[in-house]
Amino acid sequence: MKQVAFSTPADASSYLAQYIVKRINDFGPTPQKPFVLGLPTGSSPEGVYARLIEANRKGLVTFQNVVTFNMDEYLGLAPSNDQSYHYFMYNKFFNHIDIPRQNIHILNGLAKDVDEECRRYEAAIKSYGRIHLFMGGLGPEGHLAFNEAGSTRDSRTRRVSLVESTIKANSRFFDNDLSKVPKHALSVGISTILDNSDEIAIIVMGANKAFALEKTVHGTKNDARFPSSYLQDHPNVLIVSDLEAAGVRAKL
Repeated sequence: MKQVAFSTPADASSYLAQYIVKRINDFGPTPQKPFVLGLPTGSSPEGVYARLIEANRKGLVTFQNVVTFNMDEYLGLAPSNDQSYHYFMYNKFFNHIDIPRQNIHILNGLAKDVDEECRRYEAAIKSYGRIHLFMGGLGPEGHLAFNEAGSTRDSRTRRVSLVESTIKANSRFFDNDLSKVPKHALSVGISTILDNSDEIAIIVMGANKAFALEKTVHGTKNDARFPSSYLQDHPNVLIVSDLEAAGVRAKL
């Protein structure tokens, strides 16, 4: 596991965006052999998305032959809902780059048959062989995607119940009203991420993520209380953070 920390979130975002651009360009994707990219939502990756958009506009990278799979989606929210992860991804990223719409994959939070939707998503990932780079984030208590405490190493895409701390953390997007926050979501599993990805890059920002990052890097391996600790079980993980998330308080 490689870890790099930067003095500001902007520097961390720039580094990871440049890293992703290089990985795509070095791969040289084609229609027959696309580059497969896993993506998260949340505040931490927003800066990365902004810089990838800028790189695309400058002609430094194209997403024409990139296929994406998002980590999760709230159950019960329509794509048009401004708190859905569909809406977030299109608003923050997809609407501003040259990716073909058929190359975008996000779990359907309105699926009538949730189990079938999860099976379909797993099959779609496997149809491309491998995820070449999976970018993710960390929850404040160490959840990875919506894999909450207690998630098992062999978990796959499934319906999950959100724990109180996650609901509370996400309530800031729902007028700070806990009752408005969905209580369930669809999420890729730990196995979906670890066993299907050639490389995993985690973006972590802010002092409120320091606890999770410590458990991820230095905690007990495969500790179900902190699902991000499962990342220790993968041979190619890059963690990009600012100094506060890394537990370093710079004194200037």
